[in-house]
Amino acid sequence: MDFKVNCDVAVIGGGIAGVAAAVQAARSGKKTILVEKTILLGGLATSGLVYIYLPLCDGFGHQVTFGLSEELLRASIKYGPGKIPANWRGEKNADERKRFRTVFSPAAFMLALDEAVRDAGVDVWFDTRVCDAVVENGRVAAAVVENESGRGEIRAKQFIDASGSCILARRAGVPCLSEGNFYSLWALEYRKGANALEEADNLTESVVMHFDGAWADGSSAVSDENLAKCGFTREMLKTKLVHEASGKAISDYVLATRHFLLEYYKDLYASGKYDRNSCYALKVPVMPQLRKIACIEGAYVLKDNEHATHFDDSVGLLADWRKSGYVWEIPYRTLFPANGLGGLLAAGRCSSASGDAWEVTRVIPSAAMTGQVAGLAASLAIDAGKEPGEISVSSLQDELRKLGFAIHFADIGL
Repeated sequence: MDFKVNCDVAVIGGGIAGVAAAVQAARSGKKTILVEKTILLGGLATSGLVYIYLPLCDGFGHQVTFGLSEELLRASIKYGPGKIPANWRGEKNADERKRFRTVFSPAAFMLALDEAVRDAGVDVWFDTRVCDAVVENGRVAAAVVENESGRGEIRAKQFIDASGSCILARRAGVPCLSEGNFYSLWALEYRKGANALEEADNLTESVVMHFDGAWADGSSAVSDENLAKCGFTREMLKTKLVHEASGKAISDYVLATRHFLLEYYKDLYASGKYDRNSCYALKVPVMPQLRKIACIEGAYVLKDNEHATHFDDSVGLLADWRKSGYVWEIPYRTLFPANGLGGLLAAGRCSSASGDAWEVTRVIPSAAMTGQVAGLAASLAIDAGKEPGEISVSSLQDELRKLGFAIHFADIGL
């Protein structure tokens, strides 16, 4: 090995979950390293241009998610445009997607995330990729990483996999679950005559375009003819999923979505409405927009239709971002592996869920919430000299309440 370092908590992945986990661990007094394979914090929210911070409330006037989820919501517009509704939307027929949420500048949010980890004293390792795990005595003892310094080991008392792909968990032999992803591309574009960012109430009004499976209903600006050039029909866009997360599959996915983008501009220019000087791509994502690559097979797997289900070991509440009135308690058991491997927690898209439940746990507020829980649980496990699955859940819940969390439905009057 070219280098070895030691810390209390090592967080793998600098997306929203990883930032929340690292900030909480550091605030809890633990020497914390955050490993990120790119040079940008925020994951899909910044590098992936998924620029919508989804709701923290149930649509009926109840805030359900607190702590760093709310702190980062406010940070997302601290240095850029966007606004948060002054009041909770309480009417039952309100627009489902306007429930105490905001649209943000990905670059501005990234700067705020840099500030958050810096202020917390997190040791950030950019341009560093996990390539293996060291398991000793039934627990993860080290992450083997590579960067410009060579190959080395990061040893920690507790690890948190917030990579979005369970890279450390999979290398350590943890069974993982996976599901398909629709083809998707969000890009920022310049369009002559659109409002400047600072004048727009919503970034989507001026500089954002989407391309994803939703366009398959016929509203797509890409013609059937040019879709065929990409190897797709409109019906295929509704059903074709990427299930594999291999290097080649990801490469093919990225090239296919960018081919869609190219055909979009070809069609736009052919229409005569715009030309290459009046409308063009400003920025494309620098990471694949795969939402569901892998999650751990946890001590509990959150399943479809478990909203409104009470869990004794709940560590927080999440709202379903797609429909009002659906609130979930998130069991702590979804954050550590079922196979008993010690020294490891999962957060964000890596926490254990399946089917429709994964749609709830994979988005920004959920990632921040489970990341903060994992960071606190790792700290408590170190203090107690126990594995994450052995700590007192009631003590964890007590500490979360001190951080402003609602743990059970009854905490917010549901």
